[in-house]
Amino acid sequence: MVSWIGDPSLLALYASSLAGNLVEQLWNFAWPSSIALLHPSLLPVAVMGFFSKLAIIIGGPLLGKLMDFSPRVPAYMGLNVVQAAAQLLSATMIIHAHTVSSTSAPAILFRPWFIVLVLAGAIERLCGVATGVAVERDWVILLAGMKWPIALAQANAVLNRIDLLCEIAGASVFGFLLSKYEPVTCLKYAAASMIWSLPVMIGLTWLTNKLATGVLDRPKSCQTSCGESPEEAVVEAGSIVDRGLETIKLGWKEYMQQPVLPASLAYVLLFFNVALAPSSLMTAFLTQHGVNPSIIGVFSGLCAFMGVAATFLSATLVKQLGILKAGAAGLVFQASLLSLAVAVYWSGSLSQQSPVLLFLGLILLSRLGHMSYDVVGAQILQTGIPSSKVNLIGTTEVSVASLAESSSNYCLSAKGFSNLARCYKKLLRMAHRYIPARTLECLVA
Repeated sequence: MVSWIGDPSLLALYASSLAGNLVEQLWNFAWPSSIALLHPSLLPVAVMGFFSKLAIIIGGPLLGKLMDFSPRVPAYMGLNVVQAAAQLLSATMIIHAHTVSSTSAPAILFRPWFIVLVLAGAIERLCGVATGVAVERDWVILLAGMKWPIALAQANAVLNRIDLLCEIAGASVFGFLLSKYEPVTCLKYAAASMIWSLPVMIGLTWLTNKLATGVLDRPKSCQTSCGESPEEAVVEAGSIVDRGLETIKLGWKEYMQQPVLPASLAYVLLFFNVALAPSSLMTAFLTQHGVNPSIIGVFSGLCAFMGVAATFLSATLVKQLGILKAGAAGLVFQASLLSLAVAVYWSGSLSQQSPVLLFLGLILLSRLGHMSYDVVGAQILQTGIPSSKVNLIGTTEVSVASLAESSSNYCLSAKGFSNLARCYKKLLRMAHRYIPARTLECLVA
């Protein structure tokens, strides 16, 4: 029998994930830093983030339902093509913006290029979420085998490490380029990487399916062979708008009825820390505070490196403490360090280099706790959701997380970073009291 690490289909899947994630992570760092250089305001980045999350909230369940009833490989390849096209369109719009005269932030929001950028960014994020859910919640289970929990856990760890290593490489490379060249030149390099990676990724996806003896070719479910609930029957009837609304309702209902809901809700609560994480908002915030782009790139890369370390640490914690205490330890560790980071911000000394480095260092260390719980909860969510609804529930979960992130984006753009930090401090107290004591108990019940 071929071991999991030597399984050809899994190796091809890892290679495909490497090609796709490297470009995606590079772009996730490129667009906010490039927009932040257009005008000293967080508003354009926050608006883009808000509409991207809104697209996921509305479109996530719809796309998840479609993927549950579509052949895996063609649907996955199609989403990759659309995502690459959206990235190229976004890069073109930002390059155009850097060639015209700068204007105020409110005026930028109503420029045609920015409207196109918002739409392209929303489509790109929606496709990225859908492909991520397909690989992490569906493909890897089929290829590694749900009946082999150790092999599945190891395959999950490899995919997490690939994603995080790509985050390190993407942020570091673009940060270095941005410190040496003009933004337009850097964006052209990013666009070139999008073009060459797409055929590589499609070829590796085809190879994965071929090496897996065609198991991924079959539709996930068939309407003629699988029974439908009354809610699903309603989705198939009526106009397009009615079907869309019913699908969204069905997605949220299935999400709330899933057997591993407490673990999912604990995961969703982590997304309230969008302003204190290596995100587009943090990139724009640091850029506008005069932090060198190479330092920002190193910060994002080190945050991802902490995630890689967490994939090893979480296994040790589970063996030593058990899944309940391991998850609680990760959440409490993160909450404590982010509370200290908020205190440093409130000190008002971020104009100096030492407090900035301390602020970033605390956020960096907090990623150990965040990613430790992420790794612990991933396999519970994988094995606890029915295979016929994995994309619907998975994309709806991302929709709920996006709703949490959108709330933080709104607070940041409307009331400022300090008010968001004040709201987050309250969330930390709630998470510290509620999640370890109650939610995690339900998780293992």
